[in-house]
Amino acid sequence: MPAVTVENPLTLPKVAAPGPDAVVRPVRRVTTAPRGLEGEGFPVRRAFAGIDLSDLDPFVHMDQMGEVEYGPGEPKGTAWHPHRGFETVTYMIDGTFQHQDSIGGGGLITNGATQWMTAGAGILHIERPPDDLVASGGLFHGIQLWVNLPAADKWVSPRYQDIESQAVRLLSSPDGGVLVRVIAGAVGGHEGPGITYTPISLVHATLRPGARLVLPWPSDFNALVYVLAGSGAVGAEGRPVHTGQLAVHGAGDFIELAAAEVQESRSPDLEVLVLGGRPIREPVAAYGPFVMNTRDELARAFEDFHAGRLGTIPADHIGA
Repeated sequence: MPAVTVENPLTLPKVAAPGPDAVVRPVRRVTTAPRGLEGEGFPVRRAFAGIDLSDLDPFVHMDQMGEVEYGPGEPKGTAWHPHRGFETVTYMIDGTFQHQDSIGGGGLITNGATQWMTAGAGILHIERPPDDLVASGGLFHGIQLWVNLPAADKWVSPRYQDIESQAVRLLSSPDGGVLVRVIAGAVGGHEGPGITYTPISLVHATLRPGARLVLPWPSDFNALVYVLAGSGAVGAEGRPVHTGQLAVHGAGDFIELAAAEVQESRSPDLEVLVLGGRPIREPVAAYGPFVMNTRDELARAFEDFHAGRLGTIPADHIGA
């Protein structure tokens, strides 16, 4: 890790320094993600466990998938399943996942690529390692994030975005010690490729040992920092964080991060996911694969799924 990098970050555009009146966002809370199993049994960390939805809004759920080195025959994925009312974002840092859905979207998500699926009014999909990876085994590490849709957009037609790794916007800290990958939204005017209904920003940053990052962040967005690997500190107060921890930030204009001077050999850098968005501030009724506004809408989603109104599995489907 990571898959998307450059030999010399100093050749990249720089993250702009905040203005003289800008305020650093304080760290309100740090939590540690519990471990669990998802789909057919692949290991995850539940990144948002224990966090109130009001702090996550517009996000609902996030899993860190892996990092795990599978042996031959061990890689696992999900079965065909439905979604309605939100967007799923699958970001593969290392390894390969295969996606297919009921509207014709699909392909391989590998080594820094992102699959962005808007479930909207309803969709069926599957995510699994390809057959050759199942046979050989190998490294598997990624993120799946659920982004809520406001009531006005919950019934949009489903869509699929395949964001290849080379499309990600790359930036550097002024001294070259930090590589910033903008997947969606904007950082200091630099736009990422992801197209979103709900205004959000999604960034993967790599900080070399001892490096520091000052990241401008929209004042009307919430701000979350999740540690994928390594150790360091967040906020002006230097709150310690390590792998599998989430830092919830308060109001302000920029986020401050620093990598520890000494990292473990298995995690030579501090790897973080920085994410935030404009809160929707609507009721959330979430259960299983559906994220709606009311219990009645949830009941309708289950009824529509069982009646076959959320899509049809293609005849040439994977996972047969």
